[in-house]
Amino acid sequence: MKLPRYCRLRPLKSGQCGYYFEPPTWARHEGCPVHAEPLGRDHAVAVVRAENILLPAFDSWRSNGLSDMVPASPVPGTFDWLVSIFKAHQKWAEIDFKTQRLYGQGLALFADYELSDGSRAGSKQLADFTKAYVDAIYANLLIVEDKDKGGKIVKRERRRFANAAMTACRRAWFVGQRAQEARVPPVNPFARMGLKSRGPGQTVRETPTATWEELVLFRRAASRLGYHSVATAALLAWEWLQREEHIFGAFEIPHYRPKERPNSVRIVHPKNGEEAWWPLFDEKGDSLFPELMAELDALNERISSGLVFRRDHAHRKSSNLVPWITERKDLRYLRHVVKKIVLAAGLRKELSFTSFRHGGFTEGADSDLTDAELRSAGRHRSSQQLPTYAKRTQKQLIAAAKKRREERARTAALASGTPAAHSPIDSKIDAADI
Repeated sequence: MKLPRYCRLRPLKSGQCGYYFEPPTWARHEGCPVHAEPLGRDHAVAVVRAENILLPAFDSWRSNGLSDMVPASPVPGTFDWLVSIFKAHQKWAEIDFKTQRLYGQGLALFADYELSDGSRAGSKQLADFTKAYVDAIYANLLIVEDKDKGGKIVKRERRRFANAAMTACRRAWFVGQRAQEARVPPVNPFARMGLKSRGPGQTVRETPTATWEELVLFRRAASRLGYHSVATAALLAWEWLQREEHIFGAFEIPHYRPKERPNSVRIVHPKNGEEAWWPLFDEKGDSLFPELMAELDALNERISSGLVFRRDHAHRKSSNLVPWITERKDLRYLRHVVKKIVLAAGLRKELSFTSFRHGGFTEGADSDLTDAELRSAGRHRSSQQLPTYAKRTQKQLIAAAKKRREERARTAALASGTPAAHSPIDSKIDAADI
């Protein structure tokens, strides 16, 4: 087995062998304070002491302390080294900023776990990893101890965080194995762990769903505060069931009513790669989304290319209309603004931008949309995430949009006591606000 610098295996009087650390002769002659010493018969213990204590001290003496200023590089073949390989790989660069941050937290959680011998899990060689070893660490990461106000230790489960950490480690191992076949074992101990999303007696954590009335109040507050693009984006999420990553990071001016298809809009779902052209008018030429289209047309007059939704509030730092999403695919500032609007509108604090997309799906279900129509609108291949593949047609999309507007009008009529045919769909924002 490979040994660190200045370490060697030496026979003992007992007939067995032991590990020794011996600095070079020239260093001893120059007064090196790090002396030769036995490291015992355990290979792992010898490597840890040599690499973590003796060699750093020797390098510090040799460089007059300059090596102390340089971050120590991970030992090849360890889990820390695997993480560095993963983060330097092209696959890491392809991950969005939010996921990178979550992966980094998960990898650090596992690597920094303190083992019974006092060492970190990240310092261990990958060749020593087994499925039982990983399962044992996962079981310990799953439970964390906190102190309550009285100082009493309380145990709680952090299943989501622990599961996310194992997912990140699994991805790092697969990427590292392809990049360093000779060093990373082919069997991934993090694969097929049978992770469960919740423990016994736990309920599923659901995203709060907004109602139509809450959407209207949110849009009014956003317009009042000057966040007109966020108001339009919320309606788009409701009508076209788009995720915020697509709305703010992929929806561009050429996607909306281009010259070659002026009656359609190109919808892309980055999460599953699905895309389609949505019709904007029915068979008679009537607009399916009149409020949304009026606001998008107004935005088109101000922006000629690039992303549709930009920071248009008067108190923005930059005079230019920069996108809400950053170059690192970060939407944290947008989410901060959404929370600000929610509070200003007097809505439930748990609401988020995603709540409006969920509200659109709920409205579709309440409007008696078929599975095929819901899958067509949400670009889902399955009725589990809406197991049968159904062809999406223009007819389905038009029927779905009509049903939803009819349900919206019927609900408003019941609330106001006016006939459904004449009840208002109060989602408009004054033209002067756009």
